[in-house]
Amino acid sequence: MERNAMKDLVAWKKKANRKPLLLYGARQVGKTYLVKQFGEKYFDDIIYVNFETNNIIGNVIDENIEPEYIIKNLEIIFNKKIDKNNTLIFFDEIQKNTRALTSLKYFYEKAKEYYVIGAGSLLGVHINKKDFSFPVGKVDFLTIYPMSFDEFLINTDNTFLCNSIQESFQKNAALPNSLHEKALDLYYDYLILGGMPEVVQEYINSHSMISAIDYQKNIIESYKNDITKYCEDGNEANKILATFESIPVQLAKNNKKFQYKLIRNGGSSSIFGDSINWLVNAGIVNKCIKTKIGVPLKMYEELDSFKLYMNDVGLLTNLSEFPLYLIKNREAVNESMIGMLTENYVATSLKINGFNLNYWKNEYDSKIDFILRSEKGNIIPLEVKASTHVKARSLNNYITEYKPIYAIRVSTRNFGFKNNIKSVPLYAVFCLTKDNLDDME
Repeated sequence: MERNAMKDLVAWKKKANRKPLLLYGARQVGKTYLVKQFGEKYFDDIIYVNFETNNIIGNVIDENIEPEYIIKNLEIIFNKKIDKNNTLIFFDEIQKNTRALTSLKYFYEKAKEYYVIGAGSLLGVHINKKDFSFPVGKVDFLTIYPMSFDEFLINTDNTFLCNSIQESFQKNAALPNSLHEKALDLYYDYLILGGMPEVVQEYINSHSMISAIDYQKNIIESYKNDITKYCEDGNEANKILATFESIPVQLAKNNKKFQYKLIRNGGSSSIFGDSINWLVNAGIVNKCIKTKIGVPLKMYEELDSFKLYMNDVGLLTNLSEFPLYLIKNREAVNESMIGMLTENYVATSLKINGFNLNYWKNEYDSKIDFILRSEKGNIIPLEVKASTHVKARSLNNYITEYKPIYAIRVSTRNFGFKNNIKSVPLYAVFCLTKDNLDDME
């Protein structure tokens, strides 16, 4: 499958001062597949070590983490020469062997000519442990997310439609209605399927949504199994599970601000704060933090007020047990419940494109779903609507108070630019980047 992150891997390979690369990302987002594909395409050979299944290599590294020693033993075990210019060394599930993670420091200091990548499904969780030693400043980082909507289009043979969407976005020119309707149909498919590569691949192979969403159920169960397997404290595992399972209820509320009491009566940040951090570090959820408006935006965040979104809208649809026919037939677009899926989709799309997630709300209950910061520091309000009904008291209040250079409204309407508001169809959110926000001034 084609992934946008392949360009990031190629750029890493070409870096003059390259460091070993660590890939973050939740389970099943396609890290292993992507790196193997990268190795096969851009190297003569790949040494693949999975520390969850290969104890032999783990024992070698436990003995000595000097790069020369590791390379020598890898050559013996795999019975092949490791060419520093043409061999990719891939340490998968690296969080299972802390010594292997530490060895990346020495690869950078003593053997930076070798191409080394490490990845792990719960890498963020392990790295954030208090007693965990991490090679600070000695590695490069890349986070892998579920497939974005443009990747979904490309891999479902809709590349030309994807290109047309990008062109219309740049020109603020409406797509022909037939293409607009086709793009919306595919967008609603994406709300159901999401961007987990295995789910999308099954849909491509079987042409069956029912078959594909069975894979979603397996992914959700794997998340739950990870929580119980890798959380050493059984009581803490139960709290993480309860927090995870509360996400549809949290997002179904009109406010959508995370409320601890919805997990359990009497719930509080002191009880469930660590559970939320675990889910964020595992890449299972994305946190969107309330902010006041100011520069730099980060300094105005109100850290105790936030929303939690699933890392993949398809998993949220599945976890919510949302009736699929309502989405597929567009019968739910005017109902409040579709709004949580729409907002989650936008949150994930923005996160994939490198935006920090923030929202705004004032004391008069005006609220803006997302506040974006451009590369030049411009602050742009983005309002999300699930249908063509776009009356926007909150957005008008925001514009009156803060006078942004322009605003963005995402809905099922076609492209356009009117009254200093850029209209972006829901299927085109992937076009929003920090760089091109400044180009729209």
